Parts: sequence; C-alpha cells; structure tokens
Amino acid sequence: MAGSFDESGADLELVGVTKRFPGFTAIENLNLTIPAGSFFALLGPSGCGKTTTLRLVAGLEAPTAGRILIGGKEVTATKPHQRPVNTVFQSYALFPHMTVLANVEFGLKRRGIANALALAHEALRLVELDHVASRRPSQLSGGQQQRVALARAVVNRPALLLLDEPLGALDLKLRRQMQLELKSIQGEVGLTFLHVTHDQEEAMTMADTVAVMNKGRIEQMGAPEELYELPRTTFVANFLGQSNLFTGEVVESGSDAVTVDIAGLGIKVPRERAQRHAGEVTIGVRPEKLTLHTRKPDTAAGVNILGPGVIIDASFTGVSTQYLVQVPGLPVITVFAQNMAFGPVAEQGAEVWVSWRVEHGFGLADEPEPEARFAADDDTRTIAVQRRQRLEDELDEA
Repeated sequence: MAGSFDESGADLELVGVTKRFPGFTAIENLNLTIPAGSFFALLGPSGCGKTTTLRLVAGLEAPTAGRILIGGKEVTATKPHQRPVNTVFQSYALFPHMTVLANVEFGLKRRGIANALALAHEALRLVELDHVASRRPSQLSGGQQQRVALARAVVNRPALLLLDEPLGALDLKLRRQMQLELKSIQGEVGLTFLHVTHDQEEAMTMADTVAVMNKGRIEQMGAPEELYELPRTTFVANFLGQSNLFTGEVVESGSDAVTVDIAGLGIKVPRERAQRHAGEVTIGVRPEKLTLHTRKPDTAAGVNILGPGVIIDASFTGVSTQYLVQVPGLPVITVFAQNMAFGPVAEQGAEVWVSWRVEHGFGLADEPEPEARFAADDDTRTIAVQRRQRLEDELDEA
C-alpha cells in the first residue's frame, strides 16, 4: 500500500527485565527480541506475566530491573506518550461523543499533523469502515468498534503496535473473522505487532512467532507449527492444544529412537524428538495423531500400540468425535477421530486399542515442579489499587 502506510516497524528488545509487585514477582529476568515487521504473540494463562510485559513495553509500568529497547533505542525511563508505541485494548476505549472519523483523527490533531483528515480516512479505508466515518461508536457493532480502535492506533504510525486481548469481547464467529483481518492488516502496513492473549488458537492463527509464557518466564518460543508439533515442556504440551502424556523408564536408547517402558510395553519416540534419553522421562502424542481400533492391530515397524482399553466417553464435536479411553495402569487417553461416517466408530464401553506412528511422538525436557515458582498475592487491597491504576492508565493512553 502506498502513502503513509508503507513504512516498516521497529524491533523490540527486552534485556534482563524483572518486575516485582508488593507480595509477588510478575516477571523474572525476561530476555526477548522481536524482529521488526513481525507479528509476535505472547501466549499464556492469567497471571503468567504477559499483560505486565505489554504494560512495561507501553511505559504504563516501570521495570524493577532490566532494559527495554525499541528500534535499538533505550526507552526504559521514557514516558508512555514519548514512545513510538500504540496500544489496542480489549475495551476499545473509543470516545462516545465523537464520530468515528474524529476518534481516528484525534491523536493526529493533538500532535499537530497537517494532513490529519486525509490520514484518518486512509486508516478507515484500511479497516473497511470509511463509509461509517460520520457515525458514533454506539451505532457500530462490537467488531466495527474494534476495527475503529485499530485504525486509531495504526494511523499514528507507531513503530510497535501492542494488542492487549483485543478480540476477547467478540463472539466466536466474529473473533475468527477479526483474526484473519488483523493478520491481513499487519502484513499490509508492515508494523511490528505484539499481541498478548490467552487464546491458543488466536495466537497460532495470527502470529509468525509465538512465545508461551508461564510464571514470569518464557517456556518456549518459535513458529506455531514448531511449538505444537514439538513441545519441550509439560506446560507447553498441555497449554497449546491437548496432549496424551506417559511417564516411564528408558529401557533402550538407540541411534534413531528411544524406547520407554509404558505399562509394560516398549513405546518408541524418535531420538531427535526426545529432549532426554535416559532415566525416567515423559513422552507424548497429540490426540489427532492416534488411530482407534476395535480389534487388536497387527504389530508393525514404526507403529506404537497401546491396549486393550475401554471407551469411557464418546463426544461428537462436529468435525470429529472425541473418545476417552482407559487403558489399565495409564492416564485416560484422548483420541480425536475425524468424522468420515455417520455416528461414532465405537460406543462407550467398547474394548479398543490405540496406535500412532513413532515419528508423531515427542519427549519432554522437564519434570513437574513440586511448588509454585512465585507466591500468589492475596492482598485484596493491593489488587484493587492495581486494577484502578490500570483503568486510569488506559484512559490516559486513549
């Protein structure tokens, strides 16, 4: 796209960033580099530190330790309005008394930009809302309001655009549509997007790179496909989709595969896909990689087999049927079977076996942590003060 939306964003670098609040540590020694022009997702559950990270980058919080650099320039001590950053919040934060056009134009006029009106119209055309420029936010749908908020952020040409759970208030169908639109807009304007979310599908649909965050640290970072197909830790394996995990002793460690004793059976995992090759290890396989059998399958090279077991639940979900299979001595196994025929392949209570190809398995690096890394902050007064401060910061930012 020509004109004002043809510049690229800037890279973001966090160096040894730590953030402590009264009673707990939110982020611990975080090192992160986000290349210019990329769509980067910070994914994790509530309380993992992802929103605190975004607020540190925006300047709404100050780090306890560490440095923040945008485009190679340190901004650690810089005020929020002096940073080349804009934030799109879940709450939209549009001015209800202004028209859509005035909302988008507002930041430009405050900065004394000469062609503010033309740039505002250009931003609205980008999100396909120039035809509603004269309306008030209350006359728009939730999805349209979110796109106005996005246009208002993009029009300021920030080197870095921060998205704080921006689609959380939308219904499922509209959220899916907005995911595709956001990705398309990011590619068109070339800004650096840092998207904070707890929605795994949202992160995987939109981002070039995903960082899974847990208890103030990044557990694993990489392309969505890499994280899903080859998780390194139990947390990533369970948070990013579903996994069947089995723990046992390594009984053979060959050049190509590692064999693990699972309920008396030798289950293999490729050596290159296993993080540990000796002692007690945890291996896993995704539910959609499993095949359900109503008869014991023949032993074949390159195939793992578990069973017999009993189906304890069968749930029709549309595109697939989810089976829960109980094999004696093992955790409940989840199987996703694509619906190729009418009705389930097997009923609850049926005897079944499950199999999967060896190359679809993975081995994890970690062991379960006995205790939480950080103590929770149960001081309700502190939490209330923090929430109020965040609301005031969002209004100031708007």
